[in-house]
Amino acid sequence: MERRVVITGLGVVTSLSSKVNDLWNRLCAGESGVGYVEQFDTTDHKVKIGGEVKNFTTEGYLHPRDSKRLDQFTQFAMVAAIDAVKDSGLDFDQEDRFRSGVILGSGIGGLHEIETQHSRLIQKGPDRVSAFTIPKLMVNAAPGQVSIEYGLRGVTTAVATACASASNAIGEAMRAIQFDDADIMVTGGTEAALTPMGMSGFANMRALSTRNDAPTLASRPFDRDRDGFVLSEGAGLLVLEEYEHAKARGANIYAELLGYGVSSDGGHITQPDETGQGAARAMARALKNANLSAEQVDYINAHGTSTPLGDKAETSAIKQIFGNMAKEVSISSTKSQLGHLLGASGGVELIISILAMRKSLVPPTINLENPDPACDLDYTPLQPRERRIRYAMSNSFGFGGHNASLIVGPVA
Repeated sequence: MERRVVITGLGVVTSLSSKVNDLWNRLCAGESGVGYVEQFDTTDHKVKIGGEVKNFTTEGYLHPRDSKRLDQFTQFAMVAAIDAVKDSGLDFDQEDRFRSGVILGSGIGGLHEIETQHSRLIQKGPDRVSAFTIPKLMVNAAPGQVSIEYGLRGVTTAVATACASASNAIGEAMRAIQFDDADIMVTGGTEAALTPMGMSGFANMRALSTRNDAPTLASRPFDRDRDGFVLSEGAGLLVLEEYEHAKARGANIYAELLGYGVSSDGGHITQPDETGQGAARAMARALKNANLSAEQVDYINAHGTSTPLGDKAETSAIKQIFGNMAKEVSISSTKSQLGHLLGASGGVELIISILAMRKSLVPPTINLENPDPACDLDYTPLQPRERRIRYAMSNSFGFGGHNASLIVGPVA
């Protein structure tokens, strides 16, 4: 019999809030976390806006000495992980650490450290490059540090599939439990690419919105006037457990993780398959894995980045899977409020999907004022909507043609 996987802990770091309940309330109030970037001088930059985590601190989570040895993407992961584990009620002193692990995703890793040390190399020479450079910038630093924090010695690895990273990480953590390699997994994604190089790179490939005069209106998924995504940062982590293990310790169970589907477009390194067939295959495989029909899914947290091609491709994918029911499913893109957290987005958005299901409330897609005729589904424009949600799907599609879909439902 296949082992069931449930979710018992949640933790977030986002531009809108770094507390799960507060984040949910602000999303449903239609607030935006997008604003002018303050952590570096944007005078010479084409894009001056982003989903920046304001006033971030690791105080109360990490010793200042330890925090300095971590790139910001790992700091985000640590804060979200500590909150998620605390939320789960787990005491790892009472658990088998050899059956507890960490799988985290990040699309880019330690970009802050790369830029800092490159400048030091050029300006001061090779002997002044920090000895901590490599341990700080490597993508697996985040799961490694979380495993060290709790002494976890089970399945621990990193996933780097661009904007699908967190969803792929969660899916692989789910499989680790299903395949009896673990009982507990800390999983999700983290990203801190809102840096001068990160901003310039995305801007010069014309991926970002240039709506500098109105930051909160810049991310507008499925809207006719969308002009690119808003670069953001943060983390979204969850604690997964085998169902009987969670039940035996009396854990608070948020939801059951039922389905995981993955595919590749196999077409272009940055542009999605315009037909949406790759995304559709991931969604179809998630439904098959969950043993559900499309008609049973009431809510989709869309990848919905606010790019001209991406939003149309996802709309096409949903139509392929849901057929005549496509216009009946509620959809929203919370990137309209948070910006695009790249490799962390899937973690944050699965958490939002879980809360939507539990609270029977669909969060809105803000800024959807002039619907694109090519995007003609129910994207929950401007205001949240009450609805019974039996099952929820979260989509993540990344550069490289990576597609991942996750499905959650109540514990039966």
